[in-house]
Formats: sequence, C-alpha cells, structure tokens
Amino acid sequence: MYRKGTFMAKTKGRVTLPSEADFLEETKEIMGRWGADALRDSDGTKLPQEIKDLDAAIYTTYFVARGHNEFAKEHMEECQQMYLMSRRVTAVDSAAEIPFMEGYFRQQVVPDYVHDCKRWWEVMDRTTGEAVDQDGWDVDRERNVVTVKEAAAFHEYTVSFLAYAVWDPTQMYNHITNNWGDKPHEIPFDVRQPASGAFAKEYLVQWLRDNPDTDVVRFTTFFYHFTLVFNDKAKEKFVDWFGYGATVSVKALEEFEQEYGYRLRPEDIVDNGYYNSTFRVPTRHYLDYMDFIQRFVAAKAKELVDLVHEAGREAMMFLGDNWIGTEPYGRYFPQIGLDAVVGSVGGGATLRLISDIPGVKYTEGRFLPYFFPDTFYEGNDPCVEARENWLGARRALMRKPVDRIGYGGYLSLAYKFPEFVNYIEQVTDEFREIYENIGKSRPYCGLKVAVLNCWGQIRAWQSFMVAHALWYKQTYSYFGMLESLSGASVDVAFLSFDDIREKGIPGDVDVIINAGAAQTAFSGGEQWLDAKIVTAIRKFVYDGGGFVGIGEPSAVHGGGRFFQLADVLGVDKELGFSLSTDKYFNKEMENHFLKEDRKAAFDFGESVQNVYALSEDTEIAEYSNGEVHVSGHKYGKGRGVYIAGLPYSYENTRLLIRSLYYSAGREQEMKRWFADNLLCEVHAYPETGKYAVVNNSQEAQDTAVYDGEGNANQFRLEGGQILWRNI
Repeated sequence: MYRKGTFMAKTKGRVTLPSEADFLEETKEIMGRWGADALRDSDGTKLPQEIKDLDAAIYTTYFVARGHNEFAKEHMEECQQMYLMSRRVTAVDSAAEIPFMEGYFRQQVVPDYVHDCKRWWEVMDRTTGEAVDQDGWDVDRERNVVTVKEAAAFHEYTVSFLAYAVWDPTQMYNHITNNWGDKPHEIPFDVRQPASGAFAKEYLVQWLRDNPDTDVVRFTTFFYHFTLVFNDKAKEKFVDWFGYGATVSVKALEEFEQEYGYRLRPEDIVDNGYYNSTFRVPTRHYLDYMDFIQRFVAAKAKELVDLVHEAGREAMMFLGDNWIGTEPYGRYFPQIGLDAVVGSVGGGATLRLISDIPGVKYTEGRFLPYFFPDTFYEGNDPCVEARENWLGARRALMRKPVDRIGYGGYLSLAYKFPEFVNYIEQVTDEFREIYENIGKSRPYCGLKVAVLNCWGQIRAWQSFMVAHALWYKQTYSYFGMLESLSGASVDVAFLSFDDIREKGIPGDVDVIINAGAAQTAFSGGEQWLDAKIVTAIRKFVYDGGGFVGIGEPSAVHGGGRFFQLADVLGVDKELGFSLSTDKYFNKEMENHFLKEDRKAAFDFGESVQNVYALSEDTEIAEYSNGEVHVSGHKYGKGRGVYIAGLPYSYENTRLLIRSLYYSAGREQEMKRWFADNLLCEVHAYPETGKYAVVNNSQEAQDTAVYDGEGNANQFRLEGGQILWRNI
C-alpha cells in the first residue's frame, strides 16, 4: 500500500505508468505486470476518478504558465516575449526594406507593438557591426516591415524585434504531431507581470483544493520554455535546450537595468543570430542575465512549492519544457525546495544528468519510447528503441541510479504491442534488482576526472540537447565523451575556466578533459589566451596530472599556436600558416597502451584534420592520411593524450578509459574491477560487498573479469545479462 512520501521497492514499486480515460482494466493489468506504484497523466490526457482510485500514487501534470487560456486572453499584454532577428537583407541602394516576420510561424509569435519599437528594437548594420540610429529607420505595422532610410549600398541589415509568444511550443509540437485539430492553442503568460504572478499562486491554491487525489504535483516545468521557435512551415527553426530567449520582457529588462546599473541591448540577446546558444562562449552580459533570471525563477518557484507542501503534497519538477532558470546544478536550485525531479532519458549522459541532481528526495527517469503514434504504429517494432534506450542508459544506472523509472504518452497505444509490454516487464524487474543491489552506495572509482569548459557544474552531464526527447547533435564528439564517462568507473566533476581562475584546480582531480570544436564554449575559445589558465594546467600536468584533449582542445590562434597546450599534448593543428616548416615526425608506434585490446578500426567521427606531431617525443598511436589521430606525450611527471574525435561506441569508451589512466601515469591500476572484453563492464560496490558483471551487448559474451586485487576469472554472459556476485 502506498504511503505518502514512500515508494515500495523490489517486487513492486519504483515505476510510474501513464494512463488515460476508458482504460481501467488494461491499466490494472499493466500495473501488475510492470509493478507500477504510481500513475500519471500526459500532455493531452486526464486521469478519470476510477483510475485515481487505484492503489497507486497519483502524479498530476501541472502547467504554471500555460493551459489557462481564459486568463491569458484577458491579459494578452502579459504574454511571454522574446527577441527575434529578421533574415539578413542586403541594401542595393539608399533604402532597404526588411520584412522581419518573414520565415516565422505567425501562429506562434507576433510582433510587440504595445511597447515603443524605437526604444526596444534595434536595427543592425551587420557589415559594420554597428546599430543604426533610431532616426534612420521606420516601422510599417500593417506590413511588418522595417525600412532603413539611408542604407549603405551592399551592406547587410537585420532587425532585432520584440515579439509576443502566443502558442506554447511544446503544446504546439504535440498538437501537430498528434493532429489535435481544433484543440485550443495554449497561450504562455509571464509570471513576472503583476496579474500573471498573482494568478499563478491563486490558481494553484484552488487547484490543490479541487484535486485532493493528487499525491505528486508534477510541475511541467515552471515559467520559461527553452528557446524553440518555428518557421513559417511549422517546422523547428531554432532550438536551444539551454536558451533564455523566452525569458525576455520589457519588465525584465527594466528590472535588470535597475539592479545591475547598465542596460542590455537587443544584441546582447540576439547575438548576431546565434541567440547565445550553448556553443557560444558566453559574454559577461549574458552570464549576468542568466543569473538574474535564475534568482527570479528560484524565488517564484519556491512560492508555489511552499503552497504544495502546505497542502500536504509532494512537488516534482519535469526537467524539460519550461525549465529555464531552474538549472538543477545551479547555485539557486536548492532554494526551490523540490521533493523530486523527473526527466527524459536519452542515454547514459541524460541518466546521470538526472540521477546526480543534489538536494532532492528522489529522482525519476522517463524512458523511451514515448507512447505516441510516431513510434507506435502498425509495422513498427517499438522494442528496438526501447532496448537501445535501456541498454544505453543502464551503464549509467550502474554508476548512479535514479530512484524511479517511468514512461509517458498513451498507454492504449503501447498496449497494442504485446512484445513491447513483455519487454518493459523485464526492464522494470531488472531496474528494481539493480536498485536493490546498489541503493545509495558509492561505486568503486579508479580516478577522478574533471571536464573543463566554459559552463562548469551548471551544465554537468549536459551537451547539445535539443527538441523534446533530448536528442543530441554531435560536434567533435563531446557527447561521445560524456556518454562514455556516464558508465565508466571514474568519478566525474565539471570545471569552468572561472573555477580555475578563482580557486585553482581541485587537489583531488587526477585528469582534466577538454573537448569540443574550436571557438565553442565546450573547447573554450579565447579563454585559452588567459595565461593564468594555461600555466595552471601546465603545472598540474607537470606535477603528475593527466590532460586528455579531444577534437580541438585549448584551440584558439595566438602566440604561434592553435592548440595553446600544444606543448603538453605534443601535437598542434596546421592552419596553413606554417606550411613552409617541414614536419618530420610521423612514425606510428606498432604497440602502445592506448590501442591495446582494440578489435575494430578506429572511428574518429567528425575527425579533426591536419594535426601533426611537434617532436619525436610525441608517441603516435594512430597516424593515417598524413595526420595524427591518437597520441601521447610525456610532460614532466604527467602526460597529455590527444584524440581527434570520439563518437560514442564501446571501442571508443575503452580508448577513453585507457587515455585517462595513461595520462595520469596509472596504467597498472586500470585492471581493478575490469573486464577485458570491451562489450562488458564491471561495477564494484565496496559498501554493499557486491559487484556486477554487465554485458552491454545483445549477444552472448565471454570475458575475463579482474577483481579489486587484479585477479582474473572467466565469465560467460548471455545477451544483455547482469551477473551479481559478492566481493
């Protein structure tokens, strides 16, 4: 029997099931088979009373700033806003007309003509990078056109304009995907505004009274959606899962100026049309604005969470949709007082993003596939996606499990696929077994690894997430590196360049990883021109630490180098400036620790080209096409390791693990709790006295397993099998 604040474990429990109207008996059947102890609604469904009366905790989706159209239509001036940039227009004579709404979906956004365009909009000469004087342009509101009156011929111009968001993008996506027809478009409103802020609290108080059967209020999420703008074909135009574009309003800009003493320009938000995407090295103005929004969101969200607690319920946040400002690794998140966080699991990295969240009672992962018709249709096998999703995330579960798992969407769709129902029954049983064996214990970690980028801890386990299922865009394999680390037997931390400037490199770090494309926030860009950064890392490696660079690490042109830590890595990238200098060092070593036990050819994905060795001291482990792809280099007591690209695979996971141990000079320690078959892994839990041998593949595997003392025993595992043993 469910009791508030607790969940049953092992044979039943730790599983959340979606349900819907007219599906009672089937829901009871699946609850029994999957051991579900909680039921939830989804976007587009509501739980009838007969479902709520079942022996389960009831999650109810709650939208703070959408789904209240009666209120929103009476306060359209309090709709959420965003800055948008027009397409670029090249002037061919002394006047240029810019149709700034061209390419945008007019059911989602409309221009803000309520506020003074001359004060809040900005026309940019993109050729010079300068703003056009306010007197130099006019707005035609009937045609949604800005005219630059004295344009310079063959200069490019854009308009950065304020718009109102009149359709929530997640509901819009679901609306279009599921063909909801005449269902009303949900209008998002801004709780920073006076009427909306009061309404958000008053409505929740009444809602809690009207929903006594709700045990867990599932905030989806709070106030501001990640930046998601659609084009005039109702297709995604710009997506940034971390974007603050939807937090902008005239009121926010005015309050920011009062607090910080300077005024943000539209360009601070529009950012040349990049909109401060996660890839961009953040400006100080943008970091100030993020902090400003996070403090507001945390304080406002706490007011709502307090109301939930006063009503005797639990408050859960969905890590998605309107999550901006609630970064769970940010400094203000603990102030909100949430009981739980639930998020969508796209693989190991997103699993760790959720499971590592501090300061909540429990975490929950929503696994894929979502029970929507784009997956559950005649002729398709949803088990394929489910199996890939589970096996991919399970590596991370073995390191730090979420406390609960669940699914979303229409249960009636999934029920039509009996093989899928059978497979998820196995998944839920296996999850409970994993949780029972691990609990809150700390697994064995052979090294502590710090991932260095511009974001640090606030973007822990986060890379290039976009859209609604947290899919990834891979650039120079940054995601591949995170995915590999998510299930590896190492302790992982995230450092920013500011962390090193302010506090130095933590003393317990064994290896630093820097990965990503040059000039991005993940590699670091101009941060590497700071002598304090490069000298701190050089000293760290010289004194015995390890440095692993993937893609274009420490990359920015300066001082005759592209890789600013070329001396540590032993390699640099040819930009064309030193073609006149001969490069003699191209001998690949036949045997090297970095490529031992490799079964397949190297795969560097979007490999970096034209990387060359600086001297004969560089240990080249892979050389082809006239360039270095894998190498090691001794630097004082430590080492640098270079990898040209690391798309996620079991082969590349092993390459990364070897690189970490090699760079730290601890190769002899790698075979503690280790499987020699790279399709298998070993996870040890000294606190519980258990270890697990895991087959990550779907085929039977044989492997030698090394225990904590380096002794080997042979194991055979069936496809996907986990063997639990006592230490």
